[in-house]
Amino acid sequence: MALKRSDFEYYLPKELIAQEPLPERDKSRLMVVYRDREEFEHRLFRDLPEYLVPGDVLVLNRTRVLPARLYGVKEDTGGKVEVLLLRQLEPDLWEVLVRPGRRVPEGTRIVFGGGLLRGEVLSRLESGGRLVRFTYEGDFFALLHQLGEIPLPPYIKRKLAEPERYQTVYASEPGSAAAPTAGLHFTPELLQKLQEKGVEVVTLTLHIGLDTFRPVKEEDITAHRMHSEEYHLPEATAEAVNRAKEEGRRIVAVGTTVVRCLESVADERGRVRAGRGFTDLFIYPGYRFKVVDALVTNFHLPGSTLLMLVAAFAGREKILRAYAEAVRLRYRFFSFGDAMLIL
Repeated sequence: MALKRSDFEYYLPKELIAQEPLPERDKSRLMVVYRDREEFEHRLFRDLPEYLVPGDVLVLNRTRVLPARLYGVKEDTGGKVEVLLLRQLEPDLWEVLVRPGRRVPEGTRIVFGGGLLRGEVLSRLESGGRLVRFTYEGDFFALLHQLGEIPLPPYIKRKLAEPERYQTVYASEPGSAAAPTAGLHFTPELLQKLQEKGVEVVTLTLHIGLDTFRPVKEEDITAHRMHSEEYHLPEATAEAVNRAKEEGRRIVAVGTTVVRCLESVADERGRVRAGRGFTDLFIYPGYRFKVVDALVTNFHLPGSTLLMLVAAFAGREKILRAYAEAVRLRYRFFSFGDAMLIL
């Protein structure tokens, strides 16, 4: 039976969409879902070490969110233009979103920061985005940090007092348009506690584009196409994962981005290969997981590819039941919300 987008809808009161992070990262709630049991457990995220055992390999996505939202004006008319950087294609060539889109045709020149940075729209893309070539003096990323803003998801209506709270504590590789939100709950102290327990902590990088969070529009979900996202799996991480798989130890993915990266580079035996590349892997129920044994994740938007991935991992009916339980118990949802551990 074909899966429909409507199979992944659920009721969510708007007041449960978290508008700001908690004062302490690891004090968020943690729902524990067992794939082989019916009951759910309700804990705090700082209790995570109780559920991991020595030898587990915890895999983190160390991508860092760029201050990718720029405000400029059209060189010829002075009309305001908002530009959101999505992906760097060449040193000064970017795929971007622009607003208002219909007023920014090919050839439009945009001025940012009084001329510190300039951009020219080279072409319109099938996705509705644009290709923009930037010109400037000095360092592009330094200018970006001077002129840009961290882009928050559209369901977050409040300005963030501390932009660093939309970064993980281990974020080190700039390149994302959105945060790997499952990692926002970790603190340095919690990571140290896990390592002291014997959990092996390794990292990879997958730069997140906004397409990851967009709802699927097609009713037949198999017709949905993911935009590709850039990844880097270091040699040391590949070796740690492969060694653990050979020895029967668990791979615990922190976030759906880690799942997509690891599953994209795995062979049928579950061995992963180091390297750089792009993935457009779309995981939905029926997918056979080759690498990941456990998953730390947040609560995701109805009808999203992220919810479909989680449903593929734990079972659609069980996940929708868990989400209904989370709504009943007033969990906080989405980027700044609470977490789920699937074992």
